[in-house]
Parts: sequence; C-alpha cells; structure tokens
Amino acid sequence: MARESDRLAPAPMSQFRRRLGRSTRTAFVLSGGGNQSVAQVGMLRALMERDVVPDVIIGCSAGAFNGATIAAAPSLRGVERLEATWGALRGDEVFPGGRLTRAWNLLTRDDHLFSNQGLRDIFLRGDTPGTFAELVIPLRVVAADLDTGEEVVFTSGPLQPALLASAALPGIYPPIRHDGRTLVDGAVVDTVPLSHALAGPIDRIYVMNVAGDLLVRPLRSPIDVAVRAFAISRKQRFELEVRSIPETIEVVHLPPPIDERELFDFSGGKALIESAYELACQTLDEADAARRRRRQLRRPWWRREVG
Repeated sequence: MARESDRLAPAPMSQFRRRLGRSTRTAFVLSGGGNQSVAQVGMLRALMERDVVPDVIIGCSAGAFNGATIAAAPSLRGVERLEATWGALRGDEVFPGGRLTRAWNLLTRDDHLFSNQGLRDIFLRGDTPGTFAELVIPLRVVAADLDTGEEVVFTSGPLQPALLASAALPGIYPPIRHDGRTLVDGAVVDTVPLSHALAGPIDRIYVMNVAGDLLVRPLRSPIDVAVRAFAISRKQRFELEVRSIPETIEVVHLPPPIDERELFDFSGGKALIESAYELACQTLDEADAARRRRRQLRRPWWRREVG
C-alpha cells in the first residue's frame, strides 16, 4: 500500500498546465481489452516521461482501472504502481474457481461464471482511492445499463463500484447494482470511449486502444468468442467517432504490441509493457516532429528555419 505522501494532492488542471508551462488541453482515452490492457502501462510510461499530464482521463473496463491509477498519481510513480499490480496478476485471481465452480454456476442458473472478488482485491492492491473526488485528474468511467442498453458514464461518487461495473463482462462476472442501475462492462456499448473526450474543451487526445488485437488473436475459449463479439460490434463505432473529430483537435494513436495470449493468461506482461513503451516512444517522437513541421509551415516564409 502506498503512503499517503506518495499521492499528489488534488489540484485544478490549470495549475498543472501553468507548472509545466503549457496551455494545450489534453485527454487520455484508454480502451477495454482484458489482459491486453497491460500494454497501456508502457504507453503511459512513455507519456509520463515526457511530462504529458492529461486534463481528463476516460477509461473502459481494464482501461478504466489503469486510468484511475494514473488519475490518482499522474506521474512515473503511478506508472510504477500500475506495473507492479499487473506484474503480480494471475489468471486464477482474476478468474477465481476451477471448472467445477463454473459448471456449478451454469447448473444453478447463476448470472455469472466467476466471482469479482479477485477484481476487488486488485483495486485495493492498486491503491485506487475510495471516491472520484480524491483523484488528482478528472476521470470518466464507462459502463452499460443492462436493463435499458444505455451507455453510463461515471464522474463522481464511489470509485470502486464504477470500476467493477465497467469491467463486469456479461455472463463472466456478476452485474453490478449501483446508482439505481444494473450495470455491466462498458465494452458492450463503447470499447474505446473516444467521444467522451470531447465533452469539454480539448486540443489533443492520446488514444490507448488495445482492443483492436482482439479481432485477430486465436479463439481458444467461449470467453474469447464473447470478447471478440464485443470488439466486432464496437469497431465500427470507433471508426465513425475518429472520422467525426474536428480537424482542430490532434489525435495521437499509440499502437499496441502483438499479443496472442489467451484471456486467462497474464504471463509475459513485462515484455509487453516494454514493447508498448518502445512503440509509444516512436509514435510520440513522430507526433512531435509533425507538430514542429506544422508550426514551421504556419510561419511567414521569411521567418522559417532553413535546413
């Protein structure tokens, strides 16, 4: 458990921008993706090393947990905390119980195959705060209302129920009853919640989408089939949202590494974090270079740098 002094005190984002000498308003968007969301740790490390502090973080499913950790500690210390949490994860913790437990749940017609106690323990170990108000960076967590089909976005109140709801894969984990609703995984409606980054004034969006690889990895279990179905249903929405973003807003897509592990497999996380970090560094360097070229072209020809 991290010491209280390890966490920055909540402060308006204008103070962060003044401290860093920047005026650009920035959003981080973290997709769902189950165990593949470990790659977002490497992406976040590359961003934090460059002092890219967001004004708002939007997350879905496992991406919401990663986002909450960084929203609580927007620094390399927060990234280290995330890396330690992911490095300690085991499949039997995230999906507790063996085949007999799953078969019993099916026979008794329960609404889930696995308990979410393992997820609760992970959130506690990750030192996520109790409420949204305790976060340093504003956070939006996406879930789905199982009764109405509505997309639900949490921005205040207790944090753990929102995170559990956002990760409650239907049929796999129990639905979460919270705020008068029956809630399940936000990936059902919006795996990459890009549109919510536009709810306030934003100049730049960093998209950490690890859900794309869900469309190509091998199908080895019924859960893989369910996750693939969600990815297919939401892929078109994401592409439409990307095309509808105003040209005045810069969007930087940080690419994930290839990850063909089964959903239950949490091994090899460190290598995936390193691969994602290297890919993110390359992408961010290219984005910086493109930004400099655009600024150069906006100058009068007599003030442009030569060579």
